[in-house]
Amino acid sequence: MAAQTGRISRRALLRGVGVVMGLPWLESLPVWGEAHAVSTDPQLPQRFGALFMGNGINPDHWWAKGAGQEMELSKSLQPLASLNSKLNVISGLFNKQATGVGIHPGQTGNILSGAPLQKGAVLRGGVSMDQVLASRLGEDSPQASLVLGCEQPITGYHETNFSMAYSSHISWRDANSPVPMEVYPSLAFDSLFDNQGSKRAQSILDRVQEDAADLSRKVSLSDKRKLDEYLTSVREVERGIERTRNLKAKADDHAADRGQPTLTLPRPDNGLPEDIREHMRLMCDIIALAFQTNKTRVATLLLCRDLSGLFYPFLDVRTAHHPASHADTSDAYERVSRYYVSQLAYLANRLEAMPEGEGTVLDNSCLMFVSNMWSGSRHDSTKVPLLLVGGLGGTLQTGRVLDYAGKSDDQRKLCSLYLGLMDRMGVKQAAFGDASAPLEGI
Repeated sequence: MAAQTGRISRRALLRGVGVVMGLPWLESLPVWGEAHAVSTDPQLPQRFGALFMGNGINPDHWWAKGAGQEMELSKSLQPLASLNSKLNVISGLFNKQATGVGIHPGQTGNILSGAPLQKGAVLRGGVSMDQVLASRLGEDSPQASLVLGCEQPITGYHETNFSMAYSSHISWRDANSPVPMEVYPSLAFDSLFDNQGSKRAQSILDRVQEDAADLSRKVSLSDKRKLDEYLTSVREVERGIERTRNLKAKADDHAADRGQPTLTLPRPDNGLPEDIREHMRLMCDIIALAFQTNKTRVATLLLCRDLSGLFYPFLDVRTAHHPASHADTSDAYERVSRYYVSQLAYLANRLEAMPEGEGTVLDNSCLMFVSNMWSGSRHDSTKVPLLLVGGLGGTLQTGRVLDYAGKSDDQRKLCSLYLGLMDRMGVKQAAFGDASAPLEGI
């Protein structure tokens, strides 16, 4: 740990052999800003995270009424009940370029860009809003963005002649290329802590132990507790990562014997966790730690792709995700919808438990949950289900139910919402996608 004139360095990090560990916001350690900063201080970072679920939700159980703590939530939204005052339930928004183009890939590849998609062998769409944020905010954090997924991409073409790449990716670096998506928790974890070299299978906490002990002696008592809680949290995540690392190592050996890339094998032969609950929780944990330590301010998580083949035996759902969505008003698919909302709730509660300034990391963040369609049985993308959690450092009012279904098409553009969110994060755009003005009322 470097110290200058009796103070700990503003960019203090915990270091060990082949590893660098970022630190959370500590009151007595001005890593990002001055000590005793408040949650609306511009020196405290704002973060944006998008979570995507393919094929829509159960529309009969997706609603909310009221406001604030008294907000009434439908069955599918119940996992968010403890976060009512920090939640916005938004309905009626639509992505114009995802309507009238055929089902599935054409409804998905532009969910974060609003750009028209090109059919055929050449990919052409637009830069996604997370990457617009990353290009402007990335210089303020070690990693411009974090792009994660819980289901491997698929190749080929849909019957509509759109590439299946559009169904597999929501984050796009330019009109022709999706951002490579990390689906292996162990590799995402290694990236988070710059964990490299032959020792990367060893505990990172053991390797930074000396630095951590030195820091613990220099910070305040309350910050010492926060540091201990942070290190304990990292240790818990690391234990889960250790098992997935072993799975991937075995899968790589088997794939080499077969002479084919590991990721092309079916789950779990490809080394991805067989239990999707474990996979999603680890990816949410990694995003939470990345936001807490300011490793990045922008993240996307593709929980399941469009045309998903994931199974949910723990929900007593007998068919894979995509065919299950064709019975979207069934009790079984309601359980699927509620399960995915619970992933948003899990990540939001993780951020809510992380103190930062006078608030929490969630207070300085905005998590967005979105699907590419409203109804899987009708492939209806004339409106999309959308949830926001977090107040972006006090710039975004929360605890509301906002319904744009009765508005004109010009007043309910999904890209207008993106313009409004980017503006609140200091990234001002004259236009984005099909929108030239922020969404009214947001």
